Amino acid sequence: MRLEDIPISQIRRPLPRANDPKKVKALMDSIAEIGLQEPIEVLEVEGQYYGFSGCHRYEACQRLGHQTIRCRVRRAPKAVLQMHLA
Repeated sequence: MRLEDIPISQIRRPLPRANDPKKVKALMDSIAEIGLQEPIEVLEVEGQYYGFSGCHRYEACQRLGHQTIRCRVRRAPKAVLQMHLA
């Protein structure tokens, strides 16, 4: 696993989630003040990035207008991606 700043626009979020607006707002305030403290985790499958966790952090950074987000990147084959989508 490696740490990398990835453009938010390049991270696919294939499973829609309903985020808690209060939690997103609290994270926005925290990230604006001290920065993102915990990277989100993404899968890299054939050069594409997929995010399944860190939804609130992702949305907070996106709403703050950040162009990139710090990620823990784990390379995986398509079979692992399919398991996440099942």
